[in-house]
Amino acid sequence: MIIGNFESKLTENRRVAIPKKFRREIGNKFVVARWYENCLVLIGHNKWNELVARLTGKSEILTAPVRDTDRFILGSAFELEADAQGRVLLPENLVNYAGLSHEVLFIGLGDRVEIWDKMAWQKRESYVAVNAAKMVEKIASDKRLK
Repeated sequence: MIIGNFESKLTENRRVAIPKKFRREIGNKFVVARWYENCLVLIGHNKWNELVARLTGKSEILTAPVRDTDRFILGSAFELEADAQGRVLLPENLVNYAGLSHEVLFIGLGDRVEIWDKMAWQKRESYVAVNAAKMVEKIASDKRLK
């Protein structure tokens, strides 16, 4: 399971080292794409299709929300392979989308990794910390309605 968080540095050339612990879990071939809340998602090449199926609800009907999800995530996806030092070159459009600066944070979330600008994550983390109880109540309420 991919858990924990690690800081890394993004070079001027957009190179970043994927944490060794995460590479051991997901291998050296990845897919990276835009993700929600202005971060990036990094997932092992072999798990990409499972993630896409979860996002679109395995829908065979291409409704507007499914099409928009496809456009947002799949349309921005790149296949990457780490070099011998575990580094990858992040595409410029993804670096710009996520507002990545020199300091980035990798966050393990079970089957995937999110890549955040360190300052942006600190703001998001503060928001989540303040609102965590409300979020859990909302999730529980939604489950009761099903």
